[in-house]
Amino acid sequence: MTPANGNDSKKFKGELRSPSAPSRVIHLRQLPGDIQDSEVISMGMPFGKVTNLLMMKGKNQAFLEMNTVDQAQTMVNYYATVTPLIRQQPVFMQYSNHKELKTDNSPNQVRVQAALQAVNAVQGGTMLGGEMGARGMATQSPVLRVIVENLFYPVTLEVLHQIFSKYGSVLKIITFTKNNQFQALVQYADPMTAQHTKMSLDGQNIYNGCCTLRVSFSKLTSLNVKFNNDKSRDYTRPDLSTGEQHNPQPGMDQHAMAAAAFGSPGLISASPYGHGFPQAFTLHLPLLCCVLTCVCSPGVYGDVMRVKILFNKKDNALVQMADGTQAQLAMSHLNGVRLHGRSLRVSMSKHTTVQLPREGHEDQGLTKDYATSPLHRFKKPGSKNYNNIYPPSGTLHLSNIPPAVGEEDLKALFSSSGASVTAFKFFQKDRKMALIQMSSVEEAVESLIEFHNHDLGDNHHLRVSFSKSTI
Repeated sequence: MTPANGNDSKKFKGELRSPSAPSRVIHLRQLPGDIQDSEVISMGMPFGKVTNLLMMKGKNQAFLEMNTVDQAQTMVNYYATVTPLIRQQPVFMQYSNHKELKTDNSPNQVRVQAALQAVNAVQGGTMLGGEMGARGMATQSPVLRVIVENLFYPVTLEVLHQIFSKYGSVLKIITFTKNNQFQALVQYADPMTAQHTKMSLDGQNIYNGCCTLRVSFSKLTSLNVKFNNDKSRDYTRPDLSTGEQHNPQPGMDQHAMAAAAFGSPGLISASPYGHGFPQAFTLHLPLLCCVLTCVCSPGVYGDVMRVKILFNKKDNALVQMADGTQAQLAMSHLNGVRLHGRSLRVSMSKHTTVQLPREGHEDQGLTKDYATSPLHRFKKPGSKNYNNIYPPSGTLHLSNIPPAVGEEDLKALFSSSGASVTAFKFFQKDRKMALIQMSSVEEAVESLIEFHNHDLGDNHHLRVSFSKSTI
């Protein structure tokens, strides 16, 4: 084995330097201490075949050997203009004095060779075992698959474009919801840009403490965008029609969203709405009493302060949340939800607050004040409930279950309203919590309305929320 000698270390002073003679061996420095072989290999994959790797974890360094000098030059030249990042940590690179790597058969190198074989199999179109295969690394593609976890604030196509455009020209974006998770496909012009973006953004938060990006390569190599609207966009075809109009998220200040882009620790400012965002939204209600119970009692998406049924339109109501963020969150998740066979329509109101009736003036009980409700879930700053906000789904998360209440008791309770329970599971490590799956999202919504805060005895009131998991 030819070890990394002291010459490279002495020549490196913290800046990107390239010795005059290019080599197919590239010297990488300031790597994360717990970096995996696959992460280093992935840096070279967009530029050609990686033929060898020598890890020096004790020094946070590595030597990466490319198949040809031209491939190594392309890699070094590219990263001379774009700072290479691994786990959001800058990595420095330069040509090595070594012309090739000669490694032994130590256990570490056996692991490295297994990873390299897997990478070469992926690039050749055949997936083999090994570390890279275990990590599910897909063939390099200009299309990235993006999953947004912990979706506390709504994320729009414009927000994604603002973020991903920092790393290169975005050609197309498609957004959708799958498995109760907001996802997107983002297409760049080439795999190299996609690779750099993936390394830079994977694991980053869009907003402080939430909306975490999980970025991977898509199996697709190109996106077919039919319409330019709030769900999809082809930036190379501005002439495309909007098609069937989707419901945008009104009132959202896109300039405010982008104003502090790429700050720390979130990619965008802590709140995506700026100041003065309306705290109230309008409900167009097919079944007023049930929906008011849904919004006001469980408070899944925020703390309801006041509700006012409109005197001349009693199938409409104004609902005031604790702040504009919660109003937007409730609107984005509740709009279009089906309830008792009808669809709920939610839009942002021009009013910023719901006015209480003046003293001495009765309004037939059409206005209610819930400011002191003991059922508010988000009154404590930094409440863990902020981390468990999900769209309506067929699976409900149950908590605060007393020891005396078993599976059959809870299944019978949720079936008592006429709904069908299709699955149930207690948490293995904590039987105070469980998942219960209903036959449809609509039944799950109705069950949440009916059984949240249900008295289970022994001073235990059932807590019900939507789950991101299925059974």
